[in-house]
Amino acid sequence: MLSTLLLFDASAVSAQNATRLDEISVEGGGGGTGPRPEAPPVAAPTPAPTTSIPTPTTGVVGPPPAPYSGGQVGSGSRLGLLGNRNVFDQPFSSTSFTEKVIRDQQARTVQDVVDNDPSIRTNVPAFSGILGFFIRGFPYFAQDIAFNGLYGVADSFNPAIEPIERIEVLHGPSTLLSGVPPFGNIGGTINLIPKRALDEPLNRVTVGYSSNATIYSAVDVSRRFGEGKEWGIRFNGAINKGQTPIDNQSIDFGVAALALDYRGERFRASVDLGYQQLDFDSPLRNRSVAAGVRIPRAPDLTLNQHQPWEYRTSDNKSVATRIEYDLTPDLTIYGAYGRSQFFQQYFGGVLTIFNTRGDYRDPIQFIPFEINNETAEAGLRGTAETGFIKHSFGLAAVGFWQANGQQPGIPVGATIVSNLYAPTYVPERSAIGISQRTPTTSTRINRSIAIADTMSFLDDHVLLTIGGRWQSLDVRSFSPTTGFKTGGSDAGAFSPGIGLVVKPFERLSLYANYIEGLTSPVAPVTARNATDAFPAFVSRQTEVGAKYDFGNVGLGFAAFTIEQPFGFLDPTSNVFFAGGKQRNDGVEFTVFGEPMPGVRLIGGFTLLDGVQVRSSTAAFAGKTAIGVPDAQINLYGEYDLPSWLAPGLTATGRVIYTASQYYDLGNTQKIPDWATLDVGLRYTTVYDTRPVTLRATVVNVTGNNYWASTGRGILSQGAPRTVLLSASVDF
Repeated sequence: MLSTLLLFDASAVSAQNATRLDEISVEGGGGGTGPRPEAPPVAAPTPAPTTSIPTPTTGVVGPPPAPYSGGQVGSGSRLGLLGNRNVFDQPFSSTSFTEKVIRDQQARTVQDVVDNDPSIRTNVPAFSGILGFFIRGFPYFAQDIAFNGLYGVADSFNPAIEPIERIEVLHGPSTLLSGVPPFGNIGGTINLIPKRALDEPLNRVTVGYSSNATIYSAVDVSRRFGEGKEWGIRFNGAINKGQTPIDNQSIDFGVAALALDYRGERFRASVDLGYQQLDFDSPLRNRSVAAGVRIPRAPDLTLNQHQPWEYRTSDNKSVATRIEYDLTPDLTIYGAYGRSQFFQQYFGGVLTIFNTRGDYRDPIQFIPFEINNETAEAGLRGTAETGFIKHSFGLAAVGFWQANGQQPGIPVGATIVSNLYAPTYVPERSAIGISQRTPTTSTRINRSIAIADTMSFLDDHVLLTIGGRWQSLDVRSFSPTTGFKTGGSDAGAFSPGIGLVVKPFERLSLYANYIEGLTSPVAPVTARNATDAFPAFVSRQTEVGAKYDFGNVGLGFAAFTIEQPFGFLDPTSNVFFAGGKQRNDGVEFTVFGEPMPGVRLIGGFTLLDGVQVRSSTAAFAGKTAIGVPDAQINLYGEYDLPSWLAPGLTATGRVIYTASQYYDLGNTQKIPDWATLDVGLRYTTVYDTRPVTLRATVVNVTGNNYWASTGRGILSQGAPRTVLLSASVDF
């Protein structure tokens, strides 16, 4: 019987000793708070020795902050130009998901991991091969995902997670800390921290299966060399290929990533080379709904309304490097550079539902698309003391250059008319003979200079962060046929930021922040003016919160207000307009850690009140913002069964709940609330001195059919019941 996925996976192991099978990252690092999780009963923990040359507090090239108790989140995360900071010393709400939880949950995408975060929801359908998010109710695009602190390096639509050590999520804007992401969204930031060579040799092989017949295989190899283990090399490769749970759909995905690093006495450097490729047959896409039409119930999520011959192919080549040099023990100079080339071809349609019976139109188009990114950063990071005040400061200059190439959608054949619940398929069509040219249709240049200082008073009981970033956004659009400029904007602004942490007691942190940023609205690809450039607008956030560190459990509370301009798609003209304003007020409660030996938790809840402060029609002002649910709940838990009952066996489960959402500005179209349940088992053991982990998970075990989100005026369906099995061995 198969209702689970075998993933054998264990923490890094040396040739002589296995590190904890419970899979705490051996990279360690400073900033840990609270005890580490207990090792499973099948093997005693043998922590790997740290590298002989530790990374100073002013550096980031090296191990990330140590895992918090339970090993599922980090005890700290990177705050851009300020470097790594303990989570309880940050005047922001953030979470850093570790490689342990990535592997334990058999995650295949970034979305699978951030589904543990109650402030995040998807804005694209599952099994689309594309990522998109809402953070605190605002859209966040995959192109805004940072890689090792650099924007524009990771795959533009769906970055692979096999080469990733941590997935850091900062709730709210990061403008002061990291600069302007490509689209300047303010709801939050996702940063991918790449894996680095471990202190002890690692050879890991993972094989897996997921319904209906997708076969997964991955390798992870790590070595360090030199007297002080200063040279490191790590390779990650994976293939995911076969039939998915969706009818007529198959995937062929591959990724290869090489990470090199050097850690010297005063000089540190890293280089990341990556390539990923995707061939997706009959991928799902967002749906749209005609104005005034009541949204029909969600169909069986295994049904595929797209034609079997529709496809999406893409590939991404990337390189990123980062160097640091310690001018003094308290002052580090650094630089970073990255570039990527992303290419995609899409042959298919975006469905438009035009009645309550679920009938839809599917206009087939061929759309080639190319993105070329280049990014650079340079700065100083240091610590100092002036009298009774301690300083931890940063200075940085950042540049980002992007050129997009896209043809307007080229129709192929007549529009297909079908039904959500009984899709029909027509004879195969082909894009052969259609030009694959990708003329430059838009360019973007984001530049900024920032300075920030965290001042510590009263024996670190008061931490005041203050700074600002001058930034400019230069956006241009061009005709795909003539090449002439059709529009553009050049905006600049100084964005201040301030954060305060007060610790009235040793384990309690009270904090507040105010921060601004620039936002550049982006039209959906279905809009008639999808390639147009729009002026940038100032966005603002105010937040207060509290964090408590019990040593083995961390609690967080945040109350925030965010104002951000937004755009809307006119349902009649299909033209995207920028000029609205949305305000989201919300509260978040988060929990993470190991409240008792063998029990681990991540999750919480978010309450949101999204309002259209200004809209396309005066009558819409004051109505609920589209795609913003009142409540979001995520809770993932693990329980190690008693050793006398089942040594090495762990039960897992996750509940996700999302309240109802409006689809249109007038609040006449709506989707109901929904909830899903995931369950699983994990078994860890040692076979012939080799750590082995078997995993099995069922996603959406109840088979609930649901619409997941409605944001940006598009409708996304959820994920069907999916069985995951995997096995991993270290040797």
